[in-house]
Amino acid sequence: MTWIALLDYGSVLIFALTGALVASRAQLDPIGFIFIAALTAVGGGTVRDVLLDRNPVFRIAEPTYLAVATTAAVIVFFTAHLFESRLKALLWLDSFALAIAVAAGVGVALSLNQPAPIVILMGVITGCMGGLMRDVVVGDVPVVLKQGELYVSAAFAGALVAWIARTQLDIAAPALAIGALVTWCLRAGSLAFGWSLPTYKARPPRS
Repeated sequence: MTWIALLDYGSVLIFALTGALVASRAQLDPIGFIFIAALTAVGGGTVRDVLLDRNPVFRIAEPTYLAVATTAAVIVFFTAHLFESRLKALLWLDSFALAIAVAAGVGVALSLNQPAPIVILMGVITGCMGGLMRDVVVGDVPVVLKQGELYVSAAFAGALVAWIARTQLDIAAPALAIGALVTWCLRAGSLAFGWSLPTYKARPPRS
């Protein structure tokens, strides 16, 4: 199994857990749990592969990705009540999933010899799209759009650092890990310390 496949499996598993936690907060039935978990788990990778014309799409080439997501959903269905704060668990698990998925997206794009803008974009898409789909489907404000929080910006920074490490500094094996670490540190800083980007503030028109 390749490193990219391992990263995909890691992001699928953790994103599926976040999807199932969202389903628990929405009080869905087991089918709803599985649907939201699977959508969250494979959404970003599916968009990535379609845009890159990667055939077959990773979840079609290896259906065990969906089995992993289904298993995670069933486990959370029976254990979600044990979490003292499901929202807190959701946000921190999502931060780990984001970091792993960004690295996976960058790795896939690099393996296909894509140029820098596409490599970085695929990292961001792989990291962000699954969570975006999850939140939209259940009617929540998407985490990626919450005011000022470092999410898409964290994914962008991590993808950029991974690309620089791999192509400009010729750091082969650890490049994706470095990108994942940068992504997670920025996202974790936003959660733990309130790191954020400045937001637009309306001003009254000049007379």
